[in-house]
Amino acid sequence: MSAAIIIFGESGLETATRIAGATGGEIFSCGTGGTDALKLLQRLFAEGRTIVGVCAAGILIRLLAASLENKQKEPPVLAVSQDGSSVVPLLGGHHGANRLAREIAEALGGRAAITTASDSRFAHSLDEPPQGWTLGTPQDAKPAMMALLSGAKLQIEGHAPFLEEAGYPVSSMGAVKVVVTEQKLRVDRGIVYHPATLVAGVGCERGAGAAEVIGLIEFALAQQNLAPQSLAAIASIDIKADEPALLEAAAHFKVPLRLFTAAELAQERYRLKQPSAYVEDTVGTPSVSEAAALKAGPLVVDKLKSARATCAIGKAQRPIDAASFGHRPGLLHLVGIGPGEAISRTGASIAALEASTDWVGYGLYLDFIADLRHGQNEHRYDLGEEEARVRYALELAAEGKVVSLVCSGDAQIYAMAALAYELLEATGSRAVSDVARRVNVETHPGVSAFQAASAAAGALIGHDFCCISLSDLLTPRADIVKRLDGAARADFVTALYNPRSQRRTDLIEEAKRVFLEHRPPTTPVIIGSNLGRPTERVRVVELGAFDPTEIDMLTIVMIGSSTSRAFERGSGTVAYTPRGYAAKSIETSK
Repeated sequence: MSAAIIIFGESGLETATRIAGATGGEIFSCGTGGTDALKLLQRLFAEGRTIVGVCAAGILIRLLAASLENKQKEPPVLAVSQDGSSVVPLLGGHHGANRLAREIAEALGGRAAITTASDSRFAHSLDEPPQGWTLGTPQDAKPAMMALLSGAKLQIEGHAPFLEEAGYPVSSMGAVKVVVTEQKLRVDRGIVYHPATLVAGVGCERGAGAAEVIGLIEFALAQQNLAPQSLAAIASIDIKADEPALLEAAAHFKVPLRLFTAAELAQERYRLKQPSAYVEDTVGTPSVSEAAALKAGPLVVDKLKSARATCAIGKAQRPIDAASFGHRPGLLHLVGIGPGEAISRTGASIAALEASTDWVGYGLYLDFIADLRHGQNEHRYDLGEEEARVRYALELAAEGKVVSLVCSGDAQIYAMAALAYELLEATGSRAVSDVARRVNVETHPGVSAFQAASAAAGALIGHDFCCISLSDLLTPRADIVKRLDGAARADFVTALYNPRSQRRTDLIEEAKRVFLEHRPPTTPVIIGSNLGRPTERVRVVELGAFDPTEIDMLTIVMIGSSTSRAFERGSGTVAYTPRGYAAKSIETSK
């Protein structure tokens, strides 16, 4: 989760922008403070989100004072002066605040004002080791640090170069013992670090239970008294990229799932202890779990079997950088960005876009989200290239990328989500690669045009409604006319998408004719153009006066039901469809 960078006026925007560029954080403006600022800060704090305020430290202290309860669970909170010269970690110093303060200070050319005793003397505290090591005995860190601050030295057993690099005194006769090991243990008058050197290679049948896989890994670790904190990754074959049991196991152990092709696993055939001819005939390599574990190094736990899974554990000499180990599972986000304005985006859509390595979409839609871009690769397509666009997004995700397929409105409604699943199921010439078929897909709904239009003009979709596209490029004209007649007869509020183009001009006129056969001419019609954009225009007219020649492809038309109503307010004409509460109220009063 990216840091929340808080400003209280335009004067802090320049520094906040520089911080966002250096950290990938998201900027929030609180105006001049007040109740809205209090609610925002308390919400972000409760979510565990790192907070960086470009303001005086006292402002953050006053706003968050009532939220302070447990320093072990509090997220980092930092105050940065408006000129960027001072960066002060206020909370969570040992949970990333001190490290982040140094990063921000370096980016801004300022100074990190570290006040915790250990961090002011050493580059980092004992309970904040760098990536690749985990403190296995956090309860022992404080007494060990107190001894060091009193003049004691470290006696290190194992590989922990970061301690000397941080300035800690080291001696073979040191009073504070540091043991670096994959084993679960405690030491007297010292601490234990677990290096991320272990990889659990796992193979399983399709549909195996997550509990079985997790239990097998735990059993394998227990065979050699190995600490789960030393797991760097769970590894398997690439056709298991979408296997729920493996994904859940990786989440359970808080490590990434990493994948290898059958050819890459087969390279380990001469080191295998338990090759399988059946496995080789089935997936193209004589081993999955054992070979995947061997990618880390020699086995410390030989292959074990449960009913539907296998597991072996390999050990590297040094901590593993999981980012460069194997391939990450492909992930395709189907993202609906709403009508176009930033305020209409959902939080889930924003998070997916920010977490992606690549964006794929129609160029205009990518322009709408340019403010969220911080290094993502853009892959722009023209209108009419929908299948090529979706296919490319799937194959890109199959390479291990995190891809957002960007759609306006909602990705499920006349957009790319259905096409993505169509290609995932397709066979023959339209089929995507086997690896692309296994990418993980997550959908992030957005505000659709019919929702935006109804909301802008009142509440026309307060009762049953349907949506019909008037584009006959993919749907036969006869089917469209049949659906129009059905919607009109059934008395649905009806949203008409793609109502008119330069080539196709008469279906919207046919729609008006059909609905006038079943609706009074006074029926309200919403005409919404360029929704969510600076040139947005939303009007309410009567069906009888509705002029189809005014409509273009950037417009959505919504025709009310027989019960829909319109009336004048200060903001103009509004339209709504009552649900039936008036009749209920009359019945209740009897």
